[in-house]
Amino acid sequence: MIGTVSLFDLRLLGVLKRLPYAPLYRLLSRWGVAGFVINLLTGIMFWFYQPDFYALDQALPFGLKLLFILLAGINVLVFYKTVYPEVMALGPEEEAPPLAKAIAGTSLFLWFGVLFFGRMIMYT
Repeated sequence: MIGTVSLFDLRLLGVLKRLPYAPLYRLLSRWGVAGFVINLLTGIMFWFYQPDFYALDQALPFGLKLLFILLAGINVLVFYKTVYPEVMALGPEEEAPPLAKAIAGTSLFLWFGVLFFGRMIMYT
């Protein structure tokens, strides 16, 4: 999931300029969403298997991971409500608007935060 999100975000930031936005978005909307659903389902299974571990022993990194997921979701909503139509109309070599770049940078930060805090659950 982070791979498809990162690829789209990097394109918004100006990397891989030869790639058009629409095919990258289709990749993200299919595989990225599928990856998120799989992660969500396995995360729920982990929670039900060891609820005390996540709620008590590892409350800080687990809570921060959930916070970052929530903020990433809000970031996606902001993207759809503001610059999505404008970005989808762009072709290869065209620059994304500054707001789209800010949203992409925020997305990268948040999803790598989710990854970081998810890994920290086992080590704190």
